Amino acid sequence: MRFIVSTSTLLKQLQAVSGALSSSTVLPILENFLFEIKDGNLTISATDLQTSMTTSLTVEAKENGRVAIPSRILLDTLKSLPEQPIAFSVDDKTFAIEINAGDGKYKLSGENGDDFPKIPVVDNASQVNLPASVLSEAINKTIFAVSNDELRPAMTGVYSQLSTSSITFVATDAHKLVRYRRTDVKAAGTTSFILPKKALNLLKSSLPSDDVNVAIEYNSTSAFFKFGNINLVCRLIDERYPDYEAVIPQTNPNKLLIDRQAFLGSLSRVAIYANKTTHQVRLKINGSELNISSEDIDFANEAHERLSCQYEGEDMEIGFNARFLIEMLKNLSSAEVSLEMSTPNRAGLLLPQGGDEHEDVLMLVMPVMLNSYA
Repeated sequence: MRFIVSTSTLLKQLQAVSGALSSSTVLPILENFLFEIKDGNLTISATDLQTSMTTSLTVEAKENGRVAIPSRILLDTLKSLPEQPIAFSVDDKTFAIEINAGDGKYKLSGENGDDFPKIPVVDNASQVNLPASVLSEAINKTIFAVSNDELRPAMTGVYSQLSTSSITFVATDAHKLVRYRRTDVKAAGTTSFILPKKALNLLKSSLPSDDVNVAIEYNSTSAFFKFGNINLVCRLIDERYPDYEAVIPQTNPNKLLIDRQAFLGSLSRVAIYANKTTHQVRLKINGSELNISSEDIDFANEAHERLSCQYEGEDMEIGFNARFLIEMLKNLSSAEVSLEMSTPNRAGLLLPQGGDEHEDVLMLVMPVMLNSYA
């Protein structure tokens, strides 16, 4: 088997799917790319058995064939080569690979492509189409709130609810929760599933910046994403997602409206002086004034800042983990945000103000018990 391709074209396609590679020592073949040539078309696959990605490109080839090529040495070689045509020759019996590029010749040993795990296909699938920008925004707005707690597997992914009126993405780690809803994207029926974090991170890095259509097919076990020449298939998390609606407080009479960047900047500075274990900051609201303070008694560190805001409700003091608030504010894009609260021991809701009428973003953050300092 022999084929010729340009170094930059091949490298770009390999990098697009390399995130799905496994470093599994149990199945060493998962550290390889599968190259399959059929009628001048090269399909490249990578998988860790849970998530698989494939891409395809046109090459100069007279024969068909397949081989598994070690990923690390191939990527490192291509990264160090200038842009030029590169020829691969594969021995069909020993799977020895010879690469010729300009004046260089490189030899490495491949493996039988037939031993590579079969890339799953999604049977009996339903389909929904999303613009790449919407899917990208949904991932960016939710993935930071996904839990890393393997003992609660349902929360290690993003919960996706499709309905005939909207599409909703939810992530929570029990300290913070994000619900991202679009009313301009609809599905033919109602269903829900949990997408794993790794697959979403791969999508996030490979979705194109131009607004192409992403076709999502799904059944009870897997989801299949297709855009451009990239295909990604992942196994869904087979768990029941917690009833997230039950934890969103419905009555929040205390509403704080504030400039997002000013709030973010102030929190970032004050948090430097907070206790390194709790990251606790105190918000004290009196009329149209917000006082943000923190203290680390062990090191006699403290910080206070004052911001002007619009506020309706009773004067109150509430404590939050500064890291959670900062993370949420960084993942919002509106000029102003609203912080809605009921009591100091109930969750606060962070909501962007203005923006896309088809986009509904709700971020929930649990309070922390305040220390007794004044």
